[in-house]
Amino acid sequence: MKDETQPAETGRLSVFRSLWSGTRSGGQVDAEAARTVVMPVMGVVPPLQQVLRRLTMALGVLLATVAIVYVDRGGYHDNANDSVGLLDAFYYATVTLSTTGYGDIVPHSDSARLTNILLITPLRVLFLIILVGTTLEVLTERTRQQARVHRWKSRTQGHVVVVGYGTKGRHAIATLLGQGTPKDKIVIIDPQQKAVKAASSDGFVAVLGDATRSETLLQAEVPRAAQVIIAPERDDTATLVTLTARQLNRRAAIVAAVREDENVPLVKQSGADAVVTSSSSAGRLLGLSTIKPYVGTVLEDLMTYGSGLDLSERPVTDEETGRSPRECTDQVVVVVRRREVLGYDHPDAATLRPGDRVITVSRTKSHG
Repeated sequence: MKDETQPAETGRLSVFRSLWSGTRSGGQVDAEAARTVVMPVMGVVPPLQQVLRRLTMALGVLLATVAIVYVDRGGYHDNANDSVGLLDAFYYATVTLSTTGYGDIVPHSDSARLTNILLITPLRVLFLIILVGTTLEVLTERTRQQARVHRWKSRTQGHVVVVGYGTKGRHAIATLLGQGTPKDKIVIIDPQQKAVKAASSDGFVAVLGDATRSETLLQAEVPRAAQVIIAPERDDTATLVTLTARQLNRRAAIVAAVREDENVPLVKQSGADAVVTSSSSAGRLLGLSTIKPYVGTVLEDLMTYGSGLDLSERPVTDEETGRSPRECTDQVVVVVRRREVLGYDHPDAATLRPGDRVITVSRTKSHG
């Protein structure tokens, strides 16, 4: 437990130090990140509940002030009758906290005056902050946003960056989630405010900006990402984003989507590990569905995670080592050995070896 709590405490201290004593350049970086990085939407308290909560806090401050004055009532002087009762304590606390101050009840003894300096004056300031806190609320929200972004940036590593929250990007994210990738491990980049807000509402961290610029990719922590999915609307954008992302991260697996086949070599030369041509893939599926409709249906099922049949990739287990692919519990279609793809009926794949990976077809497990 000690090893688990220490990083969290260190992260909180790092956030506090950044907000309190950060350098000017660091403050500018954090401010820019707070402006462009949109964190997942948290639960919003209804306005009426916010007002009631503030009034309750103000009433608590008032009662605390009344208690302080009443306990030390002997040190106060009332011009009306020289004695301070409970009602007088309420009256004094009210006019003092509201800074009205008629002067008819005043602290007379040294202890009462010291109490006013050390306790009642801070309570007066707190009372005004609670009731007239609109401007402060805005500043607090900005500070809270900056702290959340700083905390997220300090913890983010080995995540997936998805460029584009359109149709292709959303389906790619749905597949990632279906394969077990948590939402906090996915970061979205999109140049449109509407898409960024939608991603935030869906529970993702989103960055507003042009992904062809290094500054935007740095805000999404691309240098520390494990995978980058590039799914913009234009092929030239995909090429530039791929080139920039590869310059920032030499080890990440980059997969890009383009519309035209002729742009595939260019995107691969820019640094993509794999390129998917959306138009040609859709065309092949259309032709296959026309000639062999059931085959097309099965392929669509396989490509849609969680709809019936799923394609999965996993390492060979110890129990499966030394056996035939046909003896596995799920249907093996491909064996991957040292980056070589072998069909299930390939002679070299007749016996599974340690370190092999298999691509299988399995029935979607129901979550109920």
